[in-house]
Amino acid sequence: MSLFDIRVPAVLLRIDRNPFHHGTLGAVRSLGRAGVEVHVVADAAGSPVHRSRYAHRMHPPPPPGASEREILAALRRVADRVARPAVLVPLDDASAIAVSRARDDLAPHYLLPEMPGNLAERVADKAELAAVCASADVPHPVTLIPDGPERAADDARRLGLPLVAKWSRPWLLPAGSGLRSTRLVHSAQQARELYLRAEEAGSRLLLQAYLPPGPDRDWFFHGYADRSGAVRAGGPGRKQLSWPRGAGLTAVGRWTPNPEVRALAERLTGALGYRGVFDLDFRRCGTTGRYHLLDFNPRPGAQFRLFADSAGLDVVRALHLDLTDRELPDGDPVAGRAFVVENYAPFAALRTAPGSRELAWYARDDRGPGRAMWALWCRHVTGRLRERLTATAPVPAPRPVPRAVSPSLTDNEKASS
Repeated sequence: MSLFDIRVPAVLLRIDRNPFHHGTLGAVRSLGRAGVEVHVVADAAGSPVHRSRYAHRMHPPPPPGASEREILAALRRVADRVARPAVLVPLDDASAIAVSRARDDLAPHYLLPEMPGNLAERVADKAELAAVCASADVPHPVTLIPDGPERAADDARRLGLPLVAKWSRPWLLPAGSGLRSTRLVHSAQQARELYLRAEEAGSRLLLQAYLPPGPDRDWFFHGYADRSGAVRAGGPGRKQLSWPRGAGLTAVGRWTPNPEVRALAERLTGALGYRGVFDLDFRRCGTTGRYHLLDFNPRPGAQFRLFADSAGLDVVRALHLDLTDRELPDGDPVAGRAFVVENYAPFAALRTAPGSRELAWYARDDRGPGRAMWALWCRHVTGRLRERLTATAPVPAPRPVPRAVSPSLTDNEKASS
């Protein structure tokens, strides 16, 4: 008998159009290998995910900037095609928030955790996170929310430079704007200029005290809070390499026991009454040694497959098992297990791993996505290089127009004159 109820399919939803979102492929493989029929609602154009043997069917996603009504309509179309209740797995913040808001309308078609009110939106909103942490006594960097451009400059001086600037709802950032969800600010003038783009960004600007990176300072915790609130699956991990360096996503991570990080995660989710999959990012302060929560993502993190325990349980499998009333197996943590994203850390992927390791794209039983990723990544890198070369190429100075002169006489003309 299968551990999973394979009569219940899974529908993976991702609104973000990033073709290199390896977490989507991880979820497809995790559930597909368990015998679950996997439907993917995401942009398939140029994405390696559609090459996976475990993707039963790709469905068109909602359009960029879709309203909640459009997202709901897209999910209803998928439900009509699937024709039976399915476990719904949002894979980005915009998806998680839209699903949370439309929970009552989706309930007839999809199985979802019982999430209190607008909790998914509260924890994803970086302006709300400071208050959430304060209520649960979880350390969080000092954060100020300026109410004007001059106040932004003053707050920057108060916090000290450099500092971190964040948009409270990064999923609302318009494509092509050049605005990043998080950036390091080195002057009060930079903070002022960022504030002036708040309307374009679609959410509030936050200025946050900067905790410098360093060895053994960047940590994350992935988990699944079951219907009783107990944190199952997942665990604490250490970020060994990020992309871009010093910030950004995990390019190389390692499952590393850390009772303090686990205690903080359990305290926070317990105080909030959180249910479902979550991904937390921490940074340890080099001065105090305290772990500060930087981000709370109400969905699977892209590197969630790092935490596949000795029973093969990860947070996405835990979600499916729990929502289909199946028992979650009791596996042991695989301390030292590594996760490597090949296109962001190619040399780490080539090195021999001493222990258990999983690559984000390559898999012996599912080779298509890895081949497709490298072809797509080479085109992506080549395109970026062309853009940079075009932007930095010197503009040739205009050549001077020669003045009009009388033609010189030939030797014969000189002789005859």
